[in-house]
Amino acid sequence: MLDREGYRPNVGIILCNAKNEVFWGKRIREHSWQFPQGGIKRGETPEQAMYRELYEEVGLLPEHISILGRTKDWLRYDVPMHWVKREWRGSYRGQKQIWFLLRLIGRDSDVSLRACSHPEFDAWRWNHYWVSLDGVIEFKRQVYEQALNELSRFIDADHRRSRHEGERDRADNKVDAERKN
Repeated sequence: MLDREGYRPNVGIILCNAKNEVFWGKRIREHSWQFPQGGIKRGETPEQAMYRELYEEVGLLPEHISILGRTKDWLRYDVPMHWVKREWRGSYRGQKQIWFLLRLIGRDSDVSLRACSHPEFDAWRWNHYWVSLDGVIEFKRQVYEQALNELSRFIDADHRRSRHEGERDRADNKVDAERKN
């Protein structure tokens, strides 16, 4: 399914842990690392596609994550012609993506790269949010940078919210302790 300009609708997923490190998957039999991503099927919303791709590529279910944010608009990248299947040349330009920033609320052991019969990754790791993008295939780097930049504000907001909730919980505990005395 391509739009009029030749872009395939797609979702990208930035999954972070409690330390704000992000999930990187190593493409099967390749030396490149990337975020989970995949196409949006006809009739799917971007959010539905995100949940499907998250399970297919990483083995995580909705109860394992919380959505922190998403990009406002589509981010696009062109695929070099030598990467495009011969039958798509002339009509296919690349991908347009809605990116989601997710927080893992499950455990690392919930990650399963073999959740589906056609795995995308053969290894994974946590990296610093602002890790160098040198390991990403060149034509995707700009979109990765755009997504990380746009979504970083949600990490900051979640961190402030968590810190505020922690301070409120400590204050509540102090009041409860004073009431008991």
